[in-house]
Amino acid sequence: MMIKKTALLLPLVLMMFAFQPVKKKKVIFFGDSITQQGAAPGGYIRLIEGLSKTDGVSDQFEFVGKGIGGNKVYDLFLRFQPDVLDQKPDIVLVYVGINDVWHKTSSGTGTDFDKFGKFYDAIISTLVKQGIQPVVCTPSVIGERNDCSNQQDGDLNRYAGWIREYAAKNKVPLVDLRKIFLDYLAKNNPDNKEKGILTVDRVHLNEKGNQLVADAMWKVIKSLGGM
Repeated sequence: MMIKKTALLLPLVLMMFAFQPVKKKKVIFFGDSITQQGAAPGGYIRLIEGLSKTDGVSDQFEFVGKGIGGNKVYDLFLRFQPDVLDQKPDIVLVYVGINDVWHKTSSGTGTDFDKFGKFYDAIISTLVKQGIQPVVCTPSVIGERNDCSNQQDGDLNRYAGWIREYAAKNKVPLVDLRKIFLDYLAKNNPDNKEKGILTVDRVHLNEKGNQLVADAMWKVIKSLGGM
């Protein structure tokens, strides 16, 4: 009698498990005004949502923008607990460095190279310790001239180089936006314009820039999602 009851209940139990909603992976984009704008209509975060729908996996992800204009790496560190850790994410993309470089010359409030690395490591190592998957992104551009004549090209290359080395050393997934942007501009900026190819103002992304970032980030997010 017991065996018959068990046999009848088993299909019901299996059906209950089959209809349970799949837990979405929460993906946080952590950064400055580029990320803040990325969460607006047409921004790269919204485009990533569209890409997830195109690939038929939108039910597997939740995308959250945590960008604040003017932020540098130490600003991210100061709001790290409430804006990231308390949100219990599965994946965090850290996209910072533009203001750390830019504001050194524009307002004298940037981040020295050695301090940048210390704050950056504090964020990434904490994510790893808490079982959260970090993804690091190199800073893209401050000016779109492709002949290395943008004022901050030297510093941007230095900071981006450090992030690449850090990612390789610590086996952290990398979205190398600096390289992606420079490669694109080398092919698509024949007049050596300082803006208007991927940005609206030398820094913040236009439609094509947002799409370029979305495509690059989604490729890495998909790989981490086990797809």
